[in-house]
Amino acid sequence: MADRAFSYRQGELIAEEFRRHGVEYLFIGKSGAIFHGFPDTTQDADLFPEKSPENGRRIAAALRHLGFPVDARLESDLVAGKDFVQLRTGPFDLDLVFAPDGIETYGEARSRALMIDGRFPVASLDDIIRSKRATNRAKDRETLPRLEAFAAYLRSRPSGRDPSPQEPGQRP
Repeated sequence: MADRAFSYRQGELIAEEFRRHGVEYLFIGKSGAIFHGFPDTTQDADLFPEKSPENGRRIAAALRHLGFPVDARLESDLVAGKDFVQLRTGPFDLDLVFAPDGIETYGEARSRALMIDGRFPVASLDDIIRSKRATNRAKDRETLPRLEAFAAYLRSRPSGRDPSPQEPGQRP
């Protein structure tokens, strides 16, 4: 049975296996916001992978190593870069969003992303907010005010850290 709440350990497992297999991706959604320090919980990890057949094959291999059952149909969806792939039968819940609402391209999102703790490639907080706003689901509308307040708080800190721009030398 899958662990139904996203945890830092799940993030570590994903990052380690995806790095080992050369997968290009970013944490996005609420799991990405949590890596920025957003004090909330979520039920799954949300990933924004680069859409290419090669990356899809690397994702399939990494998922197998993580313990997800990857059959021919799932592998085909990954290689094709199907817009949304939801996995609920593995060691934890995982959503692969190849075309997140509100974000034009993976390359653009990657140029604004941060590498958090030296190993977690995470979409910028502004991209996460933009995507949640564009998705316009009820649960996202409920979270948005808190997420926007959190982003404003980070910008107001004495360190001057803006969660959106790329930190020097920290490109994922």
